[in-house]
Amino acid sequence: MTVEHAGRVDIVARGKEGEKGISRANLLKNEKRDGSSPCRHALTGRTVASKICPFNYECYHCPYDQWLDDYDQMEYKPALSHTLASGFKLAQGYYYHPGHAWVRFEHGGRIRVGFDDFLVKLFGPLDELELPGLGASLEQDQIGWKFSRNSKKAFVRSPVSGTVLTVNYRTQDHPDIAHKDPYNEGWLFILEPGMPKKNLKELYFGSNSVEWMEEESRKLLELIGPEYKRLAAIGGEPIDDVYGSIPELGWNLLVETFLVKQNPNQANNASFSTSGRMNAKKILRALLPP
Repeated sequence: MTVEHAGRVDIVARGKEGEKGISRANLLKNEKRDGSSPCRHALTGRTVASKICPFNYECYHCPYDQWLDDYDQMEYKPALSHTLASGFKLAQGYYYHPGHAWVRFEHGGRIRVGFDDFLVKLFGPLDELELPGLGASLEQDQIGWKFSRNSKKAFVRSPVSGTVLTVNYRTQDHPDIAHKDPYNEGWLFILEPGMPKKNLKELYFGSNSVEWMEEESRKLLELIGPEYKRLAAIGGEPIDDVYGSIPELGWNLLVETFLVKQNPNQANNASFSTSGRMNAKKILRALLPP
């Protein structure tokens, strides 16, 4: 595929062209011209054009980098349909990581990443979102980025390994977008995957993702208590902001239970204050029909 930009034609890596771009990147890694360095997009195979970086890898100055990001966002196709698992949405055709990040394969083998519906409902609207920088290397199951609310922070594990090619700065600057539309406009970043086949073994897909999400919902119900179980039994929708509605649950416990690997008995042995239970009753009265 060819695209014209700033009076010249560049080849954007797609499919077999992407494989050529990656092999070409190996040749460019040691190449220096006039003391400059090759463009990071050529190094990763995102483009097969032979470009030199004039900005010392400060990509936010580069109009070519911005153009590629804009191209990716124009090319983005939203999720066509969703399925429900205990009231939480799962976009069909997406893969899901146990740390509640989703993965979707794009043209050329690149991977788009975002938060799932469970995470955004669990922690509610975020104050700050710190995504990995352009060119950052992420490893599956290792800390990849973080978010915060009311000065409380949480770290998120990367669902796959790879190099960050594009960041959705609109979502980073306005985290409420991820809360309102996690599977479409609220996507977070795009990766050039390192070991996609190996990484897929650790992800849920299709009916497996539904079963996993239903189990996560059961864990949440156990934390909240019997009042909310009654609501779930009659088909009530999940609370849109669990932590904001029941802060007595504790931010750290929610993080340890759903984002960070832990001893599975830890959540079951946790105790909660009576005030937290009463808050759940108030929510139940507001959501149940009279």
